[in-house]
Amino acid sequence: MIFVTVGTQLPFDRLIKTMDDIAPDLGRPVIAQTGVGTYLCRNIQTAVNYGPIEFDGYVKKCDVLVAHAGMGTVLKAYKYRKPVILVPRKAALGEHRNDHQLATVSQLRSRIGIYVAETEEELRSLLVRDLAPAIPTDDMLERRVRLIDFVRKLIIMTEPVS
Repeated sequence: MIFVTVGTQLPFDRLIKTMDDIAPDLGRPVIAQTGVGTYLCRNIQTAVNYGPIEFDGYVKKCDVLVAHAGMGTVLKAYKYRKPVILVPRKAALGEHRNDHQLATVSQLRSRIGIYVAETEEELRSLLVRDLAPAIPTDDMLERRVRLIDFVRKLIIMTEPVS
């Protein structure tokens, strides 16, 4: 199963329409969280939004995750070790205020398990491949530990004194 998410804040009809158009050729179900978009799908199961438990359930079950270039989705892909195909929103198409998602994918595209599709052809090509999952590297785990330690110390420093 392919799970598609565009986040909940902005429409991303270009991605949803593309997935709806290619879904019949994929040979597996496609489920999408469409957010506040207006495109009505014919070929995929959709909901505007899934609750956190249902959302996580779809991510756990999917073979591949397709998403806008939002960091929350990237972190979910790492958490559940799923390959993720990122389709960045483009400001020139009115999909976002600026092109920060293009900057995001430029930094992430070399990581194992993270794939970038900027065109329908790239997306189609990736969806028929056997993709490696997103797996945290040792350096990512070390940085996570340092961040947690930093936040813990910050919280302790800012606790009110009785």
